[in-house]
Amino acid sequence: MRVDGTLTDLAVEVTDAHQAEPVTIDSADGLDILRHSTAHVLAQAVQRLNPGAKLGIGPFITDGFYYDFQVADPFTPEDLKAIKKEMQRIVKEGQRFVRRAVSDDEARTELAGEPFKLELIELKGGKKEAAEGASVEVGAGELTIYDNVDPKSGETRWGDLCRGPHVPTTRMVGSGWDILRVAGAYWRGSEKNPQLQRIYGTAWPTKDELVAYKDRLAEAAKRDHRKLGRELDLFSFPDEIGSGLSVWHPKGGIVRGEMEQHARRAHIDNGYTYVYTPHISKSDLFHTSGHLETYAEGIWPPIRMDEERDENGEITKQGADYYLKPMNCPMHIMIYKERARSYRDLPLRYAENGTVYRNELSGALHGLTRVRGFTQDDSHLFVTHEQLEGEVTKVLEFIIAMLRDFGLDQFELELSMRDDEKSKWIGSDEFWEYSTNALRNVAVASGLKLTEVPGEAAFYGPKIDLKTRDALGRVWQLSTVQVDPNLPERFELEYTAADGSRQRPIMIHRALFGSIERFFAILLEHYAGDFPLWLAPVQIMGVPVAEEYADYVDDAAARFRAAGVRVEVDHSADRMPKKIRTHTTQKVPLLMIAGEQDRSAGTVSFRFRDGSQLNGVPIAEAVDLVSGLIDEKRLVLSDADVETESA
Repeated sequence: MRVDGTLTDLAVEVTDAHQAEPVTIDSADGLDILRHSTAHVLAQAVQRLNPGAKLGIGPFITDGFYYDFQVADPFTPEDLKAIKKEMQRIVKEGQRFVRRAVSDDEARTELAGEPFKLELIELKGGKKEAAEGASVEVGAGELTIYDNVDPKSGETRWGDLCRGPHVPTTRMVGSGWDILRVAGAYWRGSEKNPQLQRIYGTAWPTKDELVAYKDRLAEAAKRDHRKLGRELDLFSFPDEIGSGLSVWHPKGGIVRGEMEQHARRAHIDNGYTYVYTPHISKSDLFHTSGHLETYAEGIWPPIRMDEERDENGEITKQGADYYLKPMNCPMHIMIYKERARSYRDLPLRYAENGTVYRNELSGALHGLTRVRGFTQDDSHLFVTHEQLEGEVTKVLEFIIAMLRDFGLDQFELELSMRDDEKSKWIGSDEFWEYSTNALRNVAVASGLKLTEVPGEAAFYGPKIDLKTRDALGRVWQLSTVQVDPNLPERFELEYTAADGSRQRPIMIHRALFGSIERFFAILLEHYAGDFPLWLAPVQIMGVPVAEEYADYVDDAAARFRAAGVRVEVDHSADRMPKKIRTHTTQKVPLLMIAGEQDRSAGTVSFRFRDGSQLNGVPIAEAVDLVSGLIDEKRLVLSDADVETESA
């Protein structure tokens, strides 16, 4: 349940002075609690079978949970079977989850044999993030241990450092769970720390929901962008370059180029001006912006430059620290500051495909969705207070229109706001009320589903996050619209108002794709590699029925190529059926086939991805039609399109 807005166990005493709300097991909070409880069952089962196993952390995650263990030998498939059987026994025992508050010293005594738990206790409430997912174990408040208590004897069977809450008993974990896989994971995500064994699992309220999830999982595995990237020759991560740093192959570069060029044209049409900034900067810039203080662990180590020494090695000129940029915004601010600004100049809309670098832990890297170097389609708008709501409206409309061009059409919004704990926030109450209301008005006017989340704003201003669903129903957070009065204050930005006074602009941070790499990965999985015609690396593959028709297909291909269509011709020695299979596997949208009948009539025939065919289309009509579909960002070429064109 929630008591006065805080998640608690059902065992907590509630009085008339409290406001209590139920939490159902199929709600978002309920699923998180179910999954975290199942993680405890997993850990108890592992230590029953292997008392020497040391515990890491075991948080809930999207669609499931994991738990990290230090064991002498890696888990085998037979181990997982035994662990699963032991978990089933624990579930049937109906052990009660009982919360117990402890002091730091008491926790250290009880967990003296658990070195990773002891480390978390020392990091409790510190500035450093203990570990990704560690918030389920420790926070800035009191420490608690959850005991698993035998319902009959009252004896404690097992316990774990945990903030909770949990389901009342292990029996409520039910039968809608399973163990999925094992992976290696460095403790706290750093390769400098011990490598642990991570067991992943999933949990759902019912067995039927578990089966449906496994079906989705199987489909997701087929669509994994890392797998498709290799199979379709789109991108790679060479060890020689470094972890989390991608290179784009020619086909992947074509798709990325189309994405960037389409976005560039749309930005210019909407009043944005493109700027360019370096990849590296002196430390002073990031001191002023606050990134070196608030984002230190996310920034790559400094590079010492410009230092000079004499023949004795004595420093004659002090050098400076340079950093790979983690953000583009301070450099866009430098462009704003280059000259005096008037209210007549505003709004200013700067855009850049700016590559930034984040010092991500190796354990957190994941294909193109979590990398160390990535390119943001970054925009920063400088506006007056009066322009804020109107500009945010334009930004949101622009974002939605752009994402629809890429075939995404299911959206919802999340408004991150300030909560009542005023010490966490900077800025006046008046600003927070005004800016939050402006974003709320824009979100409501959009007609999209809106969720308001108090306490999740940046410390300096509210924001709107736009989320979308892909073909598998997965929710992705993409674009963000962040209101920021903080950086204009830090950099002392000004403009001359109509009355001659000097005023501070408001800055709006806006990334449409989030990052180009991550958005590319989302699209790749959304389409399972079957990119729409306008994005496909090869839009048409020519396949002669026999070698004698190769010149005719080459001539037809040249007509398409002259119209800007990406077309290739297969001149290999393979038989035609094999060529068709090869290029269908490579996700080419259109196969252009020609034999004697087509050559005699001056036509071509098309074979579609689904195996259907369209025969005898005059070349000139086919060129116009395909070119038109590409220009219109249409997803497919259909029989009806050709029939309409012919008529």
